[in-house]
Amino acid sequence: MFSTRPGSTGRLLQLCFAYFGSYVVTGILVKWFTGGLHEPRMTDIAYLFNNTVGGNLLCLIAVFGLAWVPWPSRHGGRWPRETGYILASGVCTAVIIPTTTLLYTLPISVMVAMVIMRGSIIVISRIIDAVQLAQGILKRRVFPEENWAVVFALLAVCTNLLPVPMAPWLAAHPDVAHALGVDPAKLHGGFDFVHNAIAMWVLGAYIVSYAVRLYLMNFFKNTRKGTAEVDNRGYFALEQLSASGAILLASLLVWWGVRAWGWSHPLAVLYHDAMQKPDWGAVASGIPYGLVAFFSVFLFMFQGRTATFAGLVNRLTSLMAGTAATLLLAWWFHLKPPAPTEWASVVLILVAVGFLGRAEQRRAGALASAAVSAAAAPAAP
Repeated sequence: MFSTRPGSTGRLLQLCFAYFGSYVVTGILVKWFTGGLHEPRMTDIAYLFNNTVGGNLLCLIAVFGLAWVPWPSRHGGRWPRETGYILASGVCTAVIIPTTTLLYTLPISVMVAMVIMRGSIIVISRIIDAVQLAQGILKRRVFPEENWAVVFALLAVCTNLLPVPMAPWLAAHPDVAHALGVDPAKLHGGFDFVHNAIAMWVLGAYIVSYAVRLYLMNFFKNTRKGTAEVDNRGYFALEQLSASGAILLASLLVWWGVRAWGWSHPLAVLYHDAMQKPDWGAVASGIPYGLVAFFSVFLFMFQGRTATFAGLVNRLTSLMAGTAATLLLAWWFHLKPPAPTEWASVVLILVAVGFLGRAEQRRAGALASAAVSAAAAPAAP
């Protein structure tokens, strides 16, 4: 049996399974409310508001109920010294949540959007390790197996892009398109979004916010020495307080803009209308979404692992959960099953997981050797 002490492989697997299960439920509920399985069908923007409210409430109840907030009363009357950049990380989180949904509502292929969002995090995680190694912040090495896992993970992510440049040919050969499980009409102009200013701004905001957030998370993780003023639970609590506050202010701005300033953009109006009449079922659907946020943070910040390793574990788990949700939806509601390209992605994910498993074995071996050496070293006089 694996040990489940903090930083152990067993604890890592516990978080992965919890993240996987929460993500599967979240994926099914998204389809239930916005995919026509539930009437009336909810717009993506209305679901964004209700689901975010539910998720944020769950996280806030948890951090207050479990007393994770590092109040100044615990630190000699002042906030922990890390508070400033943790709050900045929370603002980045508040940007990531709506831009994720907006990318699916703008003139950008859903397939391309998913590839960019997942692939960018894998690349960003590897760049962060390189930067923090150069800065002397990261003291542990990135194993070659982790680099190979990055390669196969990116291949897994990009399998869904393979049909995009073939759209005209697939349109002329519908039998092939059907066999691949793709709709050529949805592939046409897959990269036209680069000419759309709003789409590029939203995509840029998503990538920059995630890059800053992951850098700050790993800065926090790699600079813990001795007795820290705040642990991962305190980080999560402060980040959630910041993110919730920023989302609340942004929501009030949109509500007031539509109501008093005459904002008429369709997305703003949809968000305003959702605020006017919350759907409590959709709010409740935010519970598993809040759990996703919870487990995602603790995977990204997992003790003793590089950003590359943690980012891969996070993204590969979400990819597998997405496929599992698609399978369950096909089984229960007779929706479209995973396409051949998605099964090819699963195979590449398993290869990447194999490399990560080997990297984890090497890391465990290195830690064991270091512990033996430390025990055998003569005591200082």
